[in-house]
Formats: sequence, C-alpha cells, structure tokens
Amino acid sequence: MSYGSDYKYIPATSITSGVGIELLPDLFCYTVQIVNICLVGKPGSNDFVLVDAGMPHSSNAIISAVENRFGKNSRPQAIVLTHGHFDHVGAVIELVERWDVPVYAHELELPYLTGEKSYPEPDPTVEGGLVAKMSPIFPNEPIHLGNRVTMLPSDGTVPGMPEFRWIHTPGHTPGHVSFFRERDRALIVGDAFVTVKQESLYKVLTQEQEINGPPRYLTTDWSASWESAKKLEALKPSVAITGHGLPMEGEQLAKNLRKLVEEFESIAIPDDGKYMN
Repeated sequence: MSYGSDYKYIPATSITSGVGIELLPDLFCYTVQIVNICLVGKPGSNDFVLVDAGMPHSSNAIISAVENRFGKNSRPQAIVLTHGHFDHVGAVIELVERWDVPVYAHELELPYLTGEKSYPEPDPTVEGGLVAKMSPIFPNEPIHLGNRVTMLPSDGTVPGMPEFRWIHTPGHTPGHVSFFRERDRALIVGDAFVTVKQESLYKVLTQEQEINGPPRYLTTDWSASWESAKKLEALKPSVAITGHGLPMEGEQLAKNLRKLVEEFESIAIPDDGKYMN
C-alpha cells in the first residue's frame, strides 16, 4: 500500500479540531483538523465502523478517538469511505496496517484508491476564499490500497452497518456515497453537501454554520451534485453529519437543506471555474 508522491501534512485547522459530538447513542462525529470522521456503533461494543479516515498524518488522533469511545486496543469491523479525496483517506493506510480491517468504497471510486487514476486537479479560480486559493497544494495523486479495498455491495447494504444503506451521490466525485438509516432518518453525508463555507479560511477556522454545496475547488460535476442534493433532501433526514462543518438536525436541517435544493444555483454553484459547463 502507498500514498501518492504528493502526500503531505496540510497545515489547516478549526476550532472544533479534536472535538467529538455524540448525535445518537451509536452515532459519533469527530473532527480531525478541518474534516469529520464518524464512528457508527455503541460504546462498549466491538461492532462498530469508521466512516472516512481523516487528514494526512492524523492516524494517532483517530486511534485516540476510537479508543476513547470504544476502549483501549479496540478496532472497527471495517473502514467505509464516502469518497477518496485526500482529506477523507489521509490516514487510511496507517489504520489498515494497525487494525488489519477491510476498506469499502463505491465501485467508481476504486481507480482513485488502487493507484490507477488521479482526480481532476483542484480549481483555485472558484470564488469563495483562501482555502480555494490554497487548493493546488492539496494531495491529488491516487493512493494504492491494493486488495485491501473492496467495492460496496451492489444491494445497497453497508458492511458492519446493518441498518444503513449506501446512496450514490455523485458530483463531488464520481463514486461519492452517503449513508442513510430509515429508522431514525440519520444521514452521513460525506461532501455531497456541507455545513460550512469550505472555501473560506475564516469560516473553516470558526466553523460558522451554514449549509452549502460540496467544496467548490474539488467538485467537477455540478449538475450531478444538484441531483444528489435533491436525492438527500427527499429523504427528510432528522440529523446529518457532513464531511465539513458541524452536524445539523431537526427543523434547522430541514429548512436549510430545502433552501439549498431550491437555490442551489446561487448558493452552491460558482459563477466561474474550469469545471463549469
């Protein structure tokens, strides 16, 4: 297994870095610098899953978060990825080597996780702020997980997350997925939409909460992104953990997600950029 040659620590953080929030008894959100990971499963149980794998060089922070919640030397049943961007797979190799667990992702993400294909380069020309301008320094080459990464089951089930189903939510990446549980309408979004203006360094630092579309500098298909937002809004989620920003729930979530879908062109889609149709 290997990372791309451009793999490196990214010096970006937020006021919520290192903070964990329990949204439901078996749903825990933890912030690693500027991105969220999720732990799905009840404390005291060995039946839990890690969703996404944080920033580069964040394995120690993620292991500490896991052990604080589930006990010393605990390990998940699997690592499940919403997609393969650097800030969602940053520590995956170290975690797989430590825990010896499988990794799951959508079939269309596998080329970016097996060394075959690089994502399109970030677009620093989109308006929004300093993080967008910084985006050319972000790791972009594919990582290589070899046979440790497996395609998510085609029937929509999620290994280790028996009540959740995966939903294909492309746009930000071709194989981006979100996870939904009908019983309590819990939604793990990934970057299909976020609750912070991710392009703005100030808002990333302060975590000022506002629903927005996927991070502009790494999104290449805005038509698909809009359709994905509509698909998730139609689920009427009660709580949502996004890849970036604080979790959102209840009427605040319903109202803001409805507004995002209705005003996606003005809220989410940049006026200019190299991935504009």
